[in-house]
Amino acid sequence: MASIRGGVFTRADARASGYHDADIDSLLHSGSWRRIRRGTYAAHRSLMLVTDEVLYLRRIYDVLRASGPGVFASHQSAAALHALPVWGLDLTRVHVTAADGRSGRLRGVHRHIRDPVGPGLQLWNRLRMASPARAIAEVAATAPPAPAVVLADAAMYAGLVDRRTLNHAVTLLDHGTKRASRVLDQLTGSASIAESRLRFILAGAGLPAPSPSPPPDSEPADPDVSAAEGLWFPDERTVVEFEPRFPFWCEEFEPSVEEPIPEPAAADPDGPQPVEHCWISWTDLADPPTVADRIRTTFTRAARRTGIRHFDLARM
Repeated sequence: MASIRGGVFTRADARASGYHDADIDSLLHSGSWRRIRRGTYAAHRSLMLVTDEVLYLRRIYDVLRASGPGVFASHQSAAALHALPVWGLDLTRVHVTAADGRSGRLRGVHRHIRDPVGPGLQLWNRLRMASPARAIAEVAATAPPAPAVVLADAAMYAGLVDRRTLNHAVTLLDHGTKRASRVLDQLTGSASIAESRLRFILAGAGLPAPSPSPPPDSEPADPDVSAAEGLWFPDERTVVEFEPRFPFWCEEFEPSVEEPIPEPAAADPDGPQPVEHCWISWTDLADPPTVADRIRTTFTRAARRTGIRHFDLARM
């Protein structure tokens, strides 16, 4: 609850989460919780690091609290309230949707007018917001495609949406349906922001899709980076390693005996082995053309070492 309100919460919020008044007073007295203003608190650890996302969540909460009951957080503001990553999205304004009022951008708030407001709205702990599927559809219709793909990838990884609910939400948009549909066609099934960005770059550059199997065991391109993850291209005999920055959230659960979780497909030990590695850092991802050129160069180098050539059958 505190995370979606920018790290702050009220005494009523704490009670709703199971804290008794004696527990609240004890946490305040020990310094584990700090009083921000009368009736509003924050955990001490939340005060140590305040990011742009945290400040944005606080502004969203303030706008909703000051608005009438017919005003709902929408677009990236609703996505932030659902604890989805807002990397690459414009956080300068809080987005709300209402049936009436003055539309447009005013004092840090972008008010979208839609009468009727439409389906896909929900109320959680007195916070009025669009559902995850509707928020993603709205972002896909208005924001750049790369962060919109990251947002949808994260929601699917967390189990908040699926293809059916996303496609349905797109059909209910009042504008930008084609643009949003193109974003959904580019979803990557990634597990982190870094992987989503990398797969998006690969697809946009027309490079081959990586194998669903993990790379065979081999020496990494950068032995000092132990936490690297990789994409395996068996036809090109290449592993593209990257920093798994900002992994997506997913609720952990204990699998039952009747419904075991399937193990990921293992690489064939007798299949092709990597002959080249390509290392992509987080900062590299900000320059897609350079990333694409580096991967192409690595593919070419691997082809020269193995003597394997791939011909375009359409040109024969």
